[in-house]
Amino acid sequence: MGRVVVDVMPKPEILDPQGKAIAGALPRLGFKNFINVRQGKRFELEVDGDVTEAVIAEVRDAAIKLLSNPVIEDVVSVRNATVEEATNV
Repeated sequence: MGRVVVDVMPKPEILDPQGKAIAGALPRLGFKNFINVRQGKRFELEVDGDVTEAVIAEVRDAAIKLLSNPVIEDVVSVRNATVEEATNV
């Protein structure tokens, strides 16, 4: 069994109120080195068998058609999960 990780982010021109709220909260909590935050979303898809280039392509297609809203979001990464990502459940 393999796992594919998909990262989706708001398009740069889209306002990100959640990212702004996080950016505003960081200094209040003592985190001083961050000047901007963009909040996205992450999906983990388990597949039966190995993660091949064909599987990655199929997941990328599903990400564009289902996991993201192409009007306001970009699929920024579709990748085979690292060992650490694959073992974290």
